[in-house]
Amino acid sequence: MDGINGLIEGFATALTPLNLLYAVVGVVLGTAIGVLPGIGPAMTIALLLPLTTSLDVQQALIMFAGIYYGGMYGGSTTSILLNTPGESASVVTAIEGNLMAKAGRGAAALATAAVGSFVAGTIGTLLLALVAPQIVKVAIGLGDPDLFAVMVLAFIAVTSVLGSSKVRGLASLGIGLTIGLVGIDLTSGQQRLTFGIPQLADGIDVVVVAVAMFAVGEALWVAAHLRRSPVQVIKVKAARMSREDWRRSWPAWLRGTAIGFPFGAIPAGGAEIPTFLSYVTEKKLTKHPEEFGKGAIEGVAGPEATNNASAAGGLVPLLTLGIPTTATAAIMLGAFQTYAIQPGPRLLQTHPELVWGLIASLFIGNTVLLLLNLPLATVWARLLHIPRHYLYAGILFFASIGAYAANKQSFDLWLLLIIGALGFFMRRYGLPIVPAIIAIILGPAAEESLRRALQIADGSVTGLVDTWFARTVYLIVVLILVVPPVVRRVRRGRGDDTDLRDTVPANREGQ
Repeated sequence: MDGINGLIEGFATALTPLNLLYAVVGVVLGTAIGVLPGIGPAMTIALLLPLTTSLDVQQALIMFAGIYYGGMYGGSTTSILLNTPGESASVVTAIEGNLMAKAGRGAAALATAAVGSFVAGTIGTLLLALVAPQIVKVAIGLGDPDLFAVMVLAFIAVTSVLGSSKVRGLASLGIGLTIGLVGIDLTSGQQRLTFGIPQLADGIDVVVVAVAMFAVGEALWVAAHLRRSPVQVIKVKAARMSREDWRRSWPAWLRGTAIGFPFGAIPAGGAEIPTFLSYVTEKKLTKHPEEFGKGAIEGVAGPEATNNASAAGGLVPLLTLGIPTTATAAIMLGAFQTYAIQPGPRLLQTHPELVWGLIASLFIGNTVLLLLNLPLATVWARLLHIPRHYLYAGILFFASIGAYAANKQSFDLWLLLIIGALGFFMRRYGLPIVPAIIAIILGPAAEESLRRALQIADGSVTGLVDTWFARTVYLIVVLILVVPPVVRRVRRGRGDDTDLRDTVPANREGQ
């Protein structure tokens, strides 16, 4: 019952008038920015992250939770009305959702996405509250070899799941690890990759990196391919569902939640695989197979619920192990670090009021999101008419302000442009953004755990595998590396060359 008691205390914190106001503001801002074309929840959070740095840590995290869920909902709106997924996990939603909108059922598609997000987010957050304390009891006993093994698992899994090739994923990982090395080595006191620049001695601020990689890199990429053709947005009225829509959607919501949460809770599980599995499941179980490919509501309800349940599940490894599984979770980890708070096994002991207040605010933000967005669907749809050249010029402007506000240094603006240009070229050559971001944040912690583990073992490499937990994790790493090629080879032998990663963008899953 630890989770229930903690959740009750969290609601006592989150339901104070000021904290409730920040939750509502976060939901509105997250939805308003997340609904804009080509902007997913990760870029939304990266852009708005500097706004929270001047707030109290509790208020900042509550506002951040609202931004998180608001950005998630905004991505489904662009997928349905514009056929432009803000993130790779929304690609599956766009398949049937945009077809429903073209058939005049956009209101039903938006409603099932909103209600499905609420149902899955509520159940997923409740599971988070119940599961997190139990995982902490196990994680509290993990040593440095175990923590390093988990981080290796995150690195390998994220490079294997995302992108069109493992080589590109590893290249992106290497870029992130290199950026993470910048600064003073805490063990030897030597400067690394600072090139004699004093401002780099403390490393590169994660806020600057996140804003540059996502906002600036994406803006430059879109500008390079910008066409002044008008955006074709499907008109829609207030989101609503018929009785038949409800009857067909609720089983898909529950199945999507059951599929999404476990995948999100697995380090580097992500949401791409479970949303695809949810779509396939709904296609097989539906009583209306003739509607798939023409606008089936189950094809929106299931994947959208899966996406949000996976997002809630992704907070489990983030809060209990300090391991982000997605780009959004990585930026949330960066938000914690800006307040000198390191998520991990001891977070529930050292800052219980923050953790339970954050989890409770997820319930509040999820509810506010539903109450606001069902009647405001037409308002969000109008935002989609903003011309792209105005939109991304504004993104560059606010990104610059946010980067400067992080440390009040003009040097950060140069870093913003340099790293933003790097993000542009990574997109140009098909390198996924997520491995780089996760490596930048986890790299220093992985290095610290590796060094301590080797010191304890007197420099022997066997010290990295001297626990059953570490050996189990490394076995999972081997399976991740070996099983997919074997499965693809078997499929080729059967004449089926379909690859899951062909269903998601190769170089735009950085949102």
